[in-house]
Amino acid sequence: MARYSGPVCRLCRREGMKLFLKGERCYSEKCEIEKRNFPPGQHGKRRAAKLAGYGLQLREKQRVKRIYGVLEDQFRLYFEGAERQRGITGVLLLQALERRLDNVVYRLGYATSRSQGRQLVRHGHFTVNGRKVNIPSYQVKPGDAVGVKERSQKVASIQHATEEVKGRGVPEWLQVEGMTAKVVSLPTREQINLPVQEQLIVELYSK
Repeated sequence: MARYSGPVCRLCRREGMKLFLKGERCYSEKCEIEKRNFPPGQHGKRRAAKLAGYGLQLREKQRVKRIYGVLEDQFRLYFEGAERQRGITGVLLLQALERRLDNVVYRLGYATSRSQGRQLVRHGHFTVNGRKVNIPSYQVKPGDAVGVKERSQKVASIQHATEEVKGRGVPEWLQVEGMTAKVVSLPTREQINLPVQEQLIVELYSK
């Protein structure tokens, strides 16, 4: 399955909520969903059918996949990994997605969106514990040090991101100082500030 490459604002309108896929635009009045909060397409303004059961569970899974920018096979692997661990499967699933390096780069404010974070990681601009890592799905763990490579600190998109996201804040499980940061702990469910019902995803895959 190919990664979606169309207008990302359509995805937000499809889900009926902000997925924060377009960087700082999502935090402004220019956000598309602020202007047209209805599904795309010629029938978008019609009253949507009320979802229940399987449809509600599927919609929730699609929403989380789109937020983190992962494909179906990747997502299933994350779920299976969470299911094998001890704890609440839904929370463990979100923790694994949050610990992706591209998401961490976004959360730290080195990128304005997760997709930009993924691109910057692939281009080799970041290090983990002093070693270059160019795998967006790399899982950080408590104690890891994430940094911007010295010669990458002048990259325009990274400088722009650090200026734009100053008011957004950094989650408590991350500690940032300039162009270096530390993973302090695993993110708790309260620190993963996403309006999703992960239990619906667990129910979907448990059928």
